[in-house]
Formats: sequence, structure tokens, C-alpha cells
Amino acid sequence: MDPVRITRKLAREVDDLRFSSPVTHVYNPLVYARAGVEAYLKQYARPGCEAFLLGMNPGPWGMAQTGVPFGEVSFVRDWLRIDERIGKPEHEHPKRPIQGLDCKRSEVSGQRVWGWAKERFKTPTRFFAKFFVWNYCPLVFMEESGRNRTPDKLPVDERDALFEPCNQALRKMIEHLEPKRVIGIGAFATTRLTKILGDDAPPIGTVLHPSPASPLANRGWAPQAEAQLEALGIRL
Repeated sequence: MDPVRITRKLAREVDDLRFSSPVTHVYNPLVYARAGVEAYLKQYARPGCEAFLLGMNPGPWGMAQTGVPFGEVSFVRDWLRIDERIGKPEHEHPKRPIQGLDCKRSEVSGQRVWGWAKERFKTPTRFFAKFFVWNYCPLVFMEESGRNRTPDKLPVDERDALFEPCNQALRKMIEHLEPKRVIGIGAFATTRLTKILGDDAPPIGTVLHPSPASPLANRGWAPQAEAQLEALGIRL
């Protein structure tokens, strides 16, 4: 199954799920930002990359706006050359509006990931010959205040219902892309990879998450991530 079909199936499955308080709003960019998601997949999801990099879920000013993982607007539009029309979620939080590529807010994690990719590899062609970036969970969860709520903080029954289709989609994506290794961006993604993939899976590694909530990442994410990648045997 190709990546577009994988994500369309996942979009339908997670769209049927319901979540309880304190979650008040759920965004599914696989639906309203499908044009951005699929442009990214069609241009850059190619089998045989050296490493599949996995994040947790969309950020409110990144993938939620563009459909691209860690998708800070300026890098998506100007470097990845993805300029698609983005729709709106059915129930929009007033503090987290979806403005697509007109969004003026910046996603720090996305700045760090794609800024590093641009500086190190210069062109998307060179970067994606070696890496592919994806997220485990496609949904954005928000509380009434607008505060982001990560998937690991959901009640167990809701988390299990969400993780099952995410697990299946991730397995299929990795089967299709056939990376030489898979790397979790942060502890959550690394744990999911370890739990989901079998003994015959590619080697699993981890790199530091670029979140501004991480004191380590705030002391220079890119050089630390590069050192971790090189320790895993990836030549940059």
C-alpha cells in the first residue's frame, strides 16, 4: 500500500474516535490539510532512504497548518516548495486558528528540524535521499484554554483506541519505504517504534526532540542531533 492510501485510511479511522475532557478540540490535518500532506508524500516519500525519522504528533503552528511533519510555514513553502490550499477543521479553537501557509506564527521544533536539513543538505533532493520525516499520530489535541495535550496524556482506553490504527499505519509506511534504520525523534516516538516493530525490523535509534520545552534542545539541537545520528552510523 502506497503512502497516500495509508494516510487516507488512517485519516478515516482516527476521525471516528472521540475524546473526553480535558480535550475539547481535535484537529485532523490528514483531512483538512490533505492537499499538503499528499503533496509532501508524493514528492518526498521514496523507498530506500537511509533513515526514517519519526515524531510524535502535529504541532499547532507546524503540521496543523501545513500538513507536513514539523512543517514550519516558511520552510514548507520556500524550501520544500509545497504551496497547497489548506482547509479548516470542523470545530476550530479560537486560540488555535488554521491559516495554512498564511500563518504568521512559527513552530520552533519545525524551525530546528527543517532549518538543520536546509543548512546541512542545501536541497530537499539531497536530504530526502537520506531521510524521511513522519509523525506517529496525526491528531492535534487541545484543551479549552488552547493548551496542547500530547497523545501520551490521554486516558488509557482512548489512547489504546488511537494507537491501534496509528500502529498499523506506521508498520505499512515502513514496509513501503524500506528504510535501513528507523529513528525516534524523542522518547515517545522511540518507545512506539520499539513496541510496534518486530525482530525483523530495521535497527531502531533515537535523537533528541527539538521542542523548546527541552532544556537540552535549547542548548543547540542540531549539533546534538548530528552527533547522535553519527553515533548510529549515519554519515552526514
